[in-house]
Amino acid sequence: MDTRQVIDTSTGPVSLSAAFNNDSSCFAVGLDTGFCVFSADPCELKVSRDFNAGIGVAEMVGQSNYVALVGGGRRPKFPQNKLIIWDDARQRVVISLEFRTSVLRVRLSKSRIVVALHNSIHIFAFSTPPQKLSVFETADNPLGLACLGEKLMAFPGRSVGQVQLVELETGNVSIIPAHSSPLRAITLSPDGSVLATASETGTLLRIFATSNCAKMAELRRGVDHAEIFSLAISPSNTLLAVTSDKSTLHIFDLPHPRNSAHTNGQTSSYTPEEGANQKWGILSKLPLLPRLFSDMYSFANAPFEMGDDGPPGTVYVPQLGSSFARPSKGVIGWISENELLVISAGKCGRWERFVIRSGEDGKRYCIREGWKKYLGTG
Repeated sequence: MDTRQVIDTSTGPVSLSAAFNNDSSCFAVGLDTGFCVFSADPCELKVSRDFNAGIGVAEMVGQSNYVALVGGGRRPKFPQNKLIIWDDARQRVVISLEFRTSVLRVRLSKSRIVVALHNSIHIFAFSTPPQKLSVFETADNPLGLACLGEKLMAFPGRSVGQVQLVELETGNVSIIPAHSSPLRAITLSPDGSVLATASETGTLLRIFATSNCAKMAELRRGVDHAEIFSLAISPSNTLLAVTSDKSTLHIFDLPHPRNSAHTNGQTSSYTPEEGANQKWGILSKLPLLPRLFSDMYSFANAPFEMGDDGPPGTVYVPQLGSSFARPSKGVIGWISENELLVISAGKCGRWERFVIRSGEDGKRYCIREGWKKYLGTG
């Protein structure tokens, strides 16, 4: 008989989800035991709450004491169809909203609460009690895609591949036919003037001006299929960062003629033709070649750490944080025009810092300057 004592292999809490606040100055982490909040740079723990039960979604309101929570993991703290607004200063629930289906994602501002369900978006005034302002039907939205800016909201339309843009003040709705396949990721620029989208195919990223819904550009991530994890536009709308299941962070110039790229304090004009030439040179100008030779590619890329969570083929549903879903990976937050962070949840939740720098050859490079396991020692 084997009488050896079983060794405890537990390594502490596991992060189920990770999300930046509006200005990427902090990020909230849903744990299988509660939630915590970190400052973004440097990566330092600010708040830790142990509920002895799982939180699958944790979203902050700026740097305030309010955190939106949804249960998750194997032992959820709250039902997954219930949204909780937690006041951490008073250590209690101040708002509770219940829905017929699971809450997939929450977006918050000082005035609004946006709740993404599988086939609808619900908008409430951030008040006590909360007042329902509107409801929008969407196509299947298993990732809970939704963006909330100061003046605009963006989320999937009622048809596959469409994006609905809503003016918060007037309620006016515009429809952008962004892709022919289901949406995988969307993001608004900090000032709300630019929308970036990606589909399930993951090869092309499309950029739109929100003022008239015109397509500004197509950017090519690659030629093979990829699951896009995150899109984020830099503070001055000049750069787009993208992560995918290829474990690669790509940095693109946004080819708007009024934009310029800022690197190390220098400004240089940019045109779409330059973006194409970065990849293929003279081939991009030859007629009758496949379009991939003339597409605009990223000017820099770098590997990021995905970790190993769940068996191959696990469906990527980061917001639910349930036992059958992989934790969120490759979430991007810009902290300045040339600096960005990538955070991932999982067994070894990780924070990574990247900087865009010019090399001696005049080209720009994306360099990882630091990393840390935010739930342990890095």
